[in-house]
Amino acid sequence: MEAYDRRRGHPHNAARASDRVGVGALLVVVLTVEAVLIWPDLSESVRNLGDLHWEWVAAAVVASLASMSSFARVQRCLLGVADVHIRQSQSLSVTFAANSLSVTLPGGPVLATTFTYRQTRIWGATPVVATWQLVMAGVLQAIGLAVVGLAGALLVGAETNPFSLVFTFGGLCVFLVVAQYAASRPDALEGVGITALRAVNSLRKNPAVTGVRQWKHIVDQMGAVRMERRDTARAFGWSLFNWVADASCLGFACYAIGGQPALAGLAVAYAAGNAAGSAIPLLPAGLGVMDAVLVPALTASGMTGAEAVSAIVVYRLVSFLLMAAIGWVVFALRFRGAQQNDEGPDIPPLWGKA
Repeated sequence: MEAYDRRRGHPHNAARASDRVGVGALLVVVLTVEAVLIWPDLSESVRNLGDLHWEWVAAAVVASLASMSSFARVQRCLLGVADVHIRQSQSLSVTFAANSLSVTLPGGPVLATTFTYRQTRIWGATPVVATWQLVMAGVLQAIGLAVVGLAGALLVGAETNPFSLVFTFGGLCVFLVVAQYAASRPDALEGVGITALRAVNSLRKNPAVTGVRQWKHIVDQMGAVRMERRDTARAFGWSLFNWVADASCLGFACYAIGGQPALAGLAVAYAAGNAAGSAIPLLPAGLGVMDAVLVPALTASGMTGAEAVSAIVVYRLVSFLLMAAIGWVVFALRFRGAQQNDEGPDIPPLWGKA
């Protein structure tokens, strides 16, 4: 009984148990509300599906799984160049769990980013490396989506001028080159940073050395990142494949309901839909906004309106609901109740004490 009082009867442990129950109840409520909001549109479209070609549905599932796996490999590539080596199963489990957090919970993208950051810290990444990995993964994703959209626009013949897309792609590539250069030349990065700090300190009327020690500490951690061009190419290749696989999932969903979209039109529709969903995040996974762009875009690619709506339903059932369900199972089995406090110390702010 004494052991029970120490371990289970302690108020702190009781509070933890009640917090877990509260989070679980909140999750059930959120998922229920989302299902109620989304189901009317889904149910109407489901009734119009007719006979599905299940071999194409299976292909869509495989493509969506491949998309998740490729993103996990991007994470492994980026961490690997900083000597943080993990197994594919570890990276994939975090990818699935973070995806479910992102697409099903309020404020999901923030929660998913925090969750991924904490897991990479537990794996041994320093705060700088963990943050760098998240930023680089996001940049690589943006470049990959721009490539998909640009390829589709060029194949279509792009009556509208694609210069805005080219400009975005070029800007992201410049950022990638600069980041790769900074990672391979930490000494140059240190000098530039110290010069910038002194200028800022002069404007703020702080001592010239304020923040220099912290900046050197950050650069020392960045020195662990040895990202060569081959590493950059490999990470970008997997990131691009992530988008291609997900776009293939949409294409297979179109074939599953008997549609025959043009390949170029499909690429443009997919890129435009994802760009719109990211720019206006009203509902998880771009629901509503992305679909509103996809329907006319798919129709323009050679499908009827009814076929476009039905294809999007199949695509959502696979890439959204099925992947989210798998992610929550992974989260429950691997991360629920796991210790999350094995992180190293964070870096003090630059304008703390020198």
